[in-house]
Amino acid sequence: MQQRPLSLTYILLVISMMLWGGTWVAGRILAQSINPMSAAFLRFTLASIGLVVMCWRAGGGMPRLARGQVLPVAFIGATGVFAYSYFFFTGLQTTSAGRAALIVACIPVCVAALSAVLYKEKFGPVRILGAALSLAGVSVVIANGSPLALLSEGVSRGDFMILGCVASWTAYTLSGRSVMKTVPPLACVAWSSIFGTLMLLPAALADGLIADVARARPLDWGCIVFLGFLATSLAYLWYYQAIAVIGAARSSIFINTVPVFAVIMGFLFLGEPIHLSLAAGGLMVISGVYLTNRP
Repeated sequence: MQQRPLSLTYILLVISMMLWGGTWVAGRILAQSINPMSAAFLRFTLASIGLVVMCWRAGGGMPRLARGQVLPVAFIGATGVFAYSYFFFTGLQTTSAGRAALIVACIPVCVAALSAVLYKEKFGPVRILGAALSLAGVSVVIANGSPLALLSEGVSRGDFMILGCVASWTAYTLSGRSVMKTVPPLACVAWSSIFGTLMLLPAALADGLIADVARARPLDWGCIVFLGFLATSLAYLWYYQAIAVIGAARSSIFINTVPVFAVIMGFLFLGEPIHLSLAAGGLMVISGVYLTNRP
């Protein structure tokens, strides 16, 4: 089998980051016409199908879970799929795509800080500075350039929901860290997606799934296909192929470009303005993430 050129690996890695940046634009469009839980269920139904196909291609079948692995993997599905999806689509009903992506960009900082507490990882002065800078950047983004206004005005409901994305994905990452020691990453993500989709079904039916499907526009179905197949299954495949070729450290650096792509796409496709506070806060967030997670 001919080895893939290194340049193609980097190209597909950048495309993966663009796809992940595009999830905020697609989610914003979808959140305006379909109820959050319906949108989440449809997205992860397609994503689960794609991930199962990837498992079959990789190992000739869907790996089975041991009895003791079911509950931990289900918890990953509850946090990374069910809870994250609720906060994602509910928040995007009122929060712009670029703004939401910049808030969520602080997740690596939260993961690093909690890892220092829970797993006794090193968290020296540079990482502390990076964490402080990133969180300060988030406050600048949320407060439109005036962090002190948060004390008097508080956080809007949409921004609060996006902060819920940060909390749920941080829990997903930390719990997945221990689970993936015994369950291969691809199988873990596939099973957690399946569990999360099953959890979403009752909530989606209660949220008006049937009516949502009946009135969905072609644009909505395009966003669902984009979110389910392209931005979840395909981007995940390319990302982990890049890890296999260039390593996790190099590949993970590219994740810092996701909020940049989201802001640019929000401007191009949704007409979202790029205020000075958004640009300054975003730069602080990304710089903080780099300082916190650099080798």
